[in-house]
Amino acid sequence: MGDKSVRSEMEELRLKCEKDIQLHHHSTLASLQSFRKSLESQSSIAQSTFQNQAKLGKLKAQLRAAEDDFVKALALKTRKEAKRMAMMDSMVATKERVDKLKRLVEERKSRKDEYAEIISRQSKVLSACEEKCKDSECKEQIEEAISWYNRVLGFRIECGHGIKFVFNKINPNDPKEEYYFTVRHENDVYSLLDCDPYLNDTKELITELNKSNGLFQFVRTMRKKFEATTCGTNPNYVTVGQDTSTISASAPVSSISTGSRSQSPVKQKALQAGDNDRLPKKVNRGKGRLSDIKSPENSSVRRSPRLMNNCSHVKKDVLHRK
Repeated sequence: MGDKSVRSEMEELRLKCEKDIQLHHHSTLASLQSFRKSLESQSSIAQSTFQNQAKLGKLKAQLRAAEDDFVKALALKTRKEAKRMAMMDSMVATKERVDKLKRLVEERKSRKDEYAEIISRQSKVLSACEEKCKDSECKEQIEEAISWYNRVLGFRIECGHGIKFVFNKINPNDPKEEYYFTVRHENDVYSLLDCDPYLNDTKELITELNKSNGLFQFVRTMRKKFEATTCGTNPNYVTVGQDTSTISASAPVSSISTGSRSQSPVKQKALQAGDNDRLPKKVNRGKGRLSDIKSPENSSVRRSPRLMNNCSHVKKDVLHRK
């Protein structure tokens, strides 16, 4: 009885253990399947994570490139903004300067108008003073100088178809004997119209005169040759008078043609003063004014500025020689 009960208990325990084993087996299988499913899920997640990491690396590289581009764009924008601000400042400064210059121009313009008015008034006063001077002292001094030249030097200039240079006080035996030559200047050309006494080498002298424009030296040379003829030392002297002739060559300086017309001495003096005012202030090789040496009895003429300017030096040289 005791053995049976033990066996039955053992049997029950065995059955119970088998049931427990089956339950544990089923539970283990279920756990294993669940683990396998979990492992497969984790494997897919890991693979997905690996792919995502690769994508993340690419995105990071793109992000760094984008950041670099952004930094460059920001730097460019900053430079452009700085340049724009500098241009704005420059424009403002330029505008201020323009406004300042406009105000300065307006001020200078008003001063210019004021000065022009003052100059106009002073010019009128000066013109009146000059007219008074011309009408009084200048004419007296010119007439006195002309008279002195004619009286002491024995040299005078006569105007007509050309400019006639007359010398006396050359021949010691006959101081009143006159030596003369006539020069015409027209169309930039000097021409010798007359010479008494006649000299053979006047053609070369005229050619040299047209080349050098040295009327002063030409008149000096002619006087020396006249002096030489009185001493009998000039081999070119010929006693035959010269007809009105023209020896010309091109001259380097422009001039006004001379013409012939005659007026009274009083009118002539007035014309001389007016012509001297209108003559251009032009510097030639011969300087001076014809009105300082021209004699009162000469007839008026439309004069060449170059010829007139050279005449004064001729008389000054003769004065120096005396």
